[in-house]
Amino acid sequence: MSDTAFQPAPVADFVVGDGTAPFLIAGPCVIEGRDMALRHAERLREIAREAGFHFAFKSSFDKANRTSIDSFRGPGLDDGLAILAEVKRDLGCAVLTDFHTEAQAAAVGEVVDVLQVPAFLCRQTDLLIAAANTGKAVNVKKGQFLTPHDMASVVGKLESAGCKSLMLTERGTTFGYGNLVVDFRSFPIMRDFGHPVIFDGTHSVQRPGGLGNKTGGDRTEVPGLVRAAAAVGVDGFFLEVHENPDQGKSDAANMLQIDTVAPLLDSIRRIRDAAQLP
Repeated sequence: MSDTAFQPAPVADFVVGDGTAPFLIAGPCVIEGRDMALRHAERLREIAREAGFHFAFKSSFDKANRTSIDSFRGPGLDDGLAILAEVKRDLGCAVLTDFHTEAQAAAVGEVVDVLQVPAFLCRQTDLLIAAANTGKAVNVKKGQFLTPHDMASVVGKLESAGCKSLMLTERGTTFGYGNLVVDFRSFPIMRDFGHPVIFDGTHSVQRPGGLGNKTGGDRTEVPGLVRAAAAVGVDGFFLEVHENPDQGKSDAANMLQIDTVAPLLDSIRRIRDAAQLP
């Protein structure tokens, strides 16, 4: 075990990893419109509150890594950030979104509470430094191509740039062609770097390129993985959620139906209580 002191991550008006409550990051994969984003955020805020979870609404203004050039990417930076700002202002919940270039970081940091570095970009030094320079919390998805030990260098880059609120997210590791596998050893390994660890249950069941011109997956596999992560011990859970997942414009095969979230959070709570986890 490392001698590194554990540093909980302040986000908005709560702290991730301080033992008070687990953290839920949830929302549709991509922003499909203003009303849809507000509707989902309000419902998820209430579900999280009733379950005793801290909550941040997640949705992307641009899915820059879609499989096909014809796939829906989102409303774009300006319109997407305006919608996320409205969610934050009107609903009073924390907001998280991903970004893809250093040039976007400052504008994103003016609106969101957490900047997310996508898995494919997690080693990009300039992107990490740009995120740290906003002064906001940073969540880094572990690349599908990395071991958990490799994330120590990512942490080092962010810490060297002065990042004071940092989280790492496990989202599965490439396993042959078109499949991912979750190594549950990664949670204690990455948490030993001194920062909270999140489990992304929905991206971990992706099958990259599984549908030819788009990513496939199987949302029925999500609850089992999430419950296993709860038993091992993580600080939070990342779930992409939609009121009608099969009609979702991105990650349709992996997103959870919103009505399933409350019972899943209840099972997480009961597992954590049985394992005597905070």
